[in-house]
Amino acid sequence: MSSAPEGVFSNFRDSIRLRWKRRRLLWRSFRARHQLSVVINRTKAIRTGDILGFSTLRNEMDRLPAFLAHNRALGVSHFLIVDNGSDDGSAEYLSEQGNVSLWRTGASYKKSRFGVDWLTWLQMRYGHGHWCLTVDADELLLIPHWPERTLADLVGWLEARGRVAFGALMLDLYPRGAVGGSVHVPGEDPLRNLRYFDAGPYRTRRKLPEWNLWVQGGVRDRLFFPDRPERAPTLNKLPLVRWKRHYAYRNSTHSILPRQLNLAYEGPGDAGPCGVLLHTKFLPSIVSRSVEEKARQEHFGAPGHYDSYYDAISGNPDLWCPDSVELHDWKQLEALGLMATGDWR
Repeated sequence: MSSAPEGVFSNFRDSIRLRWKRRRLLWRSFRARHQLSVVINRTKAIRTGDILGFSTLRNEMDRLPAFLAHNRALGVSHFLIVDNGSDDGSAEYLSEQGNVSLWRTGASYKKSRFGVDWLTWLQMRYGHGHWCLTVDADELLLIPHWPERTLADLVGWLEARGRVAFGALMLDLYPRGAVGGSVHVPGEDPLRNLRYFDAGPYRTRRKLPEWNLWVQGGVRDRLFFPDRPERAPTLNKLPLVRWKRHYAYRNSTHSILPRQLNLAYEGPGDAGPCGVLLHTKFLPSIVSRSVEEKARQEHFGAPGHYDSYYDAISGNPDLWCPDSVELHDWKQLEALGLMATGDWR
């Protein structure tokens, strides 16, 4: 874990304000439990030491089989998932999975802090004392030494050194050619279709008073926000945390309170260990989904600012360029400075 930014310890009032902010987040998450209806609750099967997976999703049947298979192989023992009104069979599929507990809600994704309120309640209720992996259905965590080592190996190493969080860069993957023109069979591994990424550049800075990291760059920055780089997506995440009831994600898994947890990751170039979240957003269905999500206005705090972004994706763009890099394995990503093994040898 890195040290706190210079000079921050002098501002005691920031610490008090953030403490109250965290308490407000926990309170609104406690209230948000009323928006959730149980579909199937298998949490009695959770055992001490189990690694738990948390996710909110809507209409992800294209990805779910590969998502569950990857995370099971990685070492997740039980999944706690909130389905936000899927109508593509996602909820029915998940309810049949033996190590999945499922809740449903038709409430606003945006008004729930983009699902964070719902997951924070479940983490408070079931995650305390467990290592919790919080990811979207279009994110696949890649760790150093995978597949020879799993999350059990990683968290054992982290615990032995008193570390309670593990950071990762979200790396956008895309096909060669128009995104809507590629072929993806629903249920197959998205990585068969999405083979390329931008190795850089990435911009990194740390913000006060929460000490949260802000990493931007990559393909979406390059193509969709060249004139508005400040609106490009945030790419740093803390997806793996040894949870305590008083923790609360602040902004998706990009930042967390208490703020010292944000210091667990420094972005690209971190000495490590740190990982990469392979972002499988750009399957062919992204073209039609962008039309739908522009109309729903549920995915950004100021959604009208991103209409041109949705329009660009709806136009079926080709994200590939001569500098695009084909994905191979974790060693390649480490050589590029996008992930690191650190002392975990």
